Amino acid sequence: MRTACCGLDCDVCEANMATKANDNALRTATAEKWSKMYNHPMKPEDINCTGCRVQGAKIGHCLVCAVRKCCMERGHRHCGVCDQYPCKTIEDFLGMMPAEMAVANRNRLRNGTRKG
Repeated sequence: MRTACCGLDCDVCEANMATKANDNALRTATAEKWSKMYNHPMKPEDINCTGCRVQGAKIGHCLVCAVRKCCMERGHRHCGVCDQYPCKTIEDFLGMMPAEMAVANRNRLRNGTRKG
């Protein structure tokens, strides 16, 4: 499993899967789903991501994501390895997610902690 800085499981992320498979139908479905889920308009061409910790395509928000920026500056794979976890930055971010997704991300971060 590849864990994003925020705890997201990249291997089951629709944007990551659509990018890897170059699947335009999945991009379209994901854009529609996420537009409703996050109350923010997204287009199929927005759904491209190789993961926040590797070179390549990023969903627009990832380029300005405070969680990603903090992890990259500190050299961490994800927030769970940080001595300051949990902090306001990650809690604010997780607070914007649907509840079940936020819980899953918190669990991944806690269970994958302190291994770098």
